[in-house]
Amino acid sequence: MAEIVQQRIEDRIPELEQLERVGLFTRKEVKAMVKKVSALEYKLHRRIISKEDFITYIQYEINVLELIKKRRSRIGYTFKREEIEFTIIHRINNVFRRATAKWKDDVQLWLSHIVFCKKWNTTTQLSKVFSSMLAIHPDKPAFWIMAAKWEMEDRTSSESARLLFLRALRFHPDNQKLYQEYFRMELMHAEKLRKEQKALEQAKMDLGQYEFSEEIMKAELARVIYKDAIQKIKGADFLLSFLAIARLFDFTKEMQEEILLDLQSLHADDPLTWDFMAKRELEAESLPSSEHESKQTKALEVGRREERCCAVYEEAVTAVPTEAMWLRYVTFCYERFKRKSNNEELKQKRREKALAVFQRAHELSLLAESLYKQWLQVLLAVGRTESAAEVAVAAARRFSQSLDTWQSCLQVLVSVRSHDVPTLFEEALAHIKPKESLPLWLLRVEWTEETQSLEDTEAFFQKGLLSLVPAISVAMKEQYLDWCYRTGGVKKAKKVFTSLQESRPFSLAFFQKMIKIEKEQETCKMQNLREYYERALREFGSEEDNLWLDYIKEELNHPQGKPENCGKIHWRAMRVLQGERVESFIAKYTLSQTGHL
Repeated sequence: MAEIVQQRIEDRIPELEQLERVGLFTRKEVKAMVKKVSALEYKLHRRIISKEDFITYIQYEINVLELIKKRRSRIGYTFKREEIEFTIIHRINNVFRRATAKWKDDVQLWLSHIVFCKKWNTTTQLSKVFSSMLAIHPDKPAFWIMAAKWEMEDRTSSESARLLFLRALRFHPDNQKLYQEYFRMELMHAEKLRKEQKALEQAKMDLGQYEFSEEIMKAELARVIYKDAIQKIKGADFLLSFLAIARLFDFTKEMQEEILLDLQSLHADDPLTWDFMAKRELEAESLPSSEHESKQTKALEVGRREERCCAVYEEAVTAVPTEAMWLRYVTFCYERFKRKSNNEELKQKRREKALAVFQRAHELSLLAESLYKQWLQVLLAVGRTESAAEVAVAAARRFSQSLDTWQSCLQVLVSVRSHDVPTLFEEALAHIKPKESLPLWLLRVEWTEETQSLEDTEAFFQKGLLSLVPAISVAMKEQYLDWCYRTGGVKKAKKVFTSLQESRPFSLAFFQKMIKIEKEQETCKMQNLREYYERALREFGSEEDNLWLDYIKEELNHPQGKPENCGKIHWRAMRVLQGERVESFIAKYTLSQTGHL
């Protein structure tokens, strides 16, 4: 191994001599480089090698290259690149090759080599890297696309790029991205040829010595790719992706029309097709307008376009009467309704159209669950509260197993102060699984506190406390304690806390609420705080290190506190806390002692 390393160092001597002779590095720096490189070389030639050693070696050499580049710029020296930079680049490429041969599956290593080659413009080496990488990773379409893009854009070799795409499609005949990028590449090549021909014609040069294939310039190859793609991969969205690419090139009008015809013939029953055709009406060219066209005229034009869109949608829901199709139609109308406009007539038209489409879809039982919430928003926005209440009830009963729908329904009924709220709350709890019903209980608490008498609210809380679902029982305890304090004061809160303190399960928030209530009193008693902390620690002492810290702080800071108890509390915490909580407690306690917490 020593002989190999020594040979590597000797191979560097001409390069190091040149660095010192031309003034890019001092003798001291050259000696430091030799020492560093020797250590790195030894690591690369050990019996057991690691990837990190290779990466460190490569990074060191790249840093040297960057430093040479900066120093050349500073002193204005541009010669001897072959003796200096080229040898370093060649050495880095060799190390990269060894690394990728050893760790073939490391994608990041391959990509790093590619980035290096691109940055230092080693075209020949980069071509070899791509060839090796694709031989080992033919299962990654992104690599094929990367290689083809480099051939097309950097080497301006459309033929090589085409061959790469064809090879890639043999490995991945059903990959959408490959077809899309191949299609884009052929269009880019056609555009490039058209520009070259136009430039030559403008220069009045003889075109005889240049070959400009009419088929390629008319994007016939791109058309073949498109036809092959839609035969192998079905779907309106895939077909539309070709249209989006074709629109980027101004010579593809005929191809765009062909794609649209294929879309309508092959995917006539796909809601996406109708949705696209309808929205095209918004982009349709209008009559030329003057610069001084009034806002009223513009609003009328927008209104006419939206009417044409709706006409297409009407045809669509007749031809394809499905929930997915109505989803597209309703979503379009809702989005237009949300758009801002200063024209009252246009706003009114959008509002009425949206409400009418919502209603029709609902009557046909083809309105998706997610759209009912939007419908309710529209109704409430325009002040139709009675209609909103009716729709909310209808939605909840249609999707009776959906918690979200019941929540939206009840929130609307509560906001419009409907008399049916108690009945529908009970109906909702009957349909929703008890373990999922906590949001309904919390909503009922808010409504009950605001609208019902103290006796009715008390009765509801008692019902919640007896729930067999732990999450509901725990939440009700917190809410009940807070309500008792707000309505009956601290005496009632203490009475409730005493009655519930043995009724498990609890939450930490329940005890923290009682501690907070006590601390809000003018005569806050430390004896009471100790009782609440001790009770909380019985339940959560093994899990909550912050609770112990708060207890210690109370003893230190409260006028009636006993600082001598802090040591005992600390000792108990160390015994009771478990796992990582012990380390967390020690760290926080130390910080608090030093005044950093």
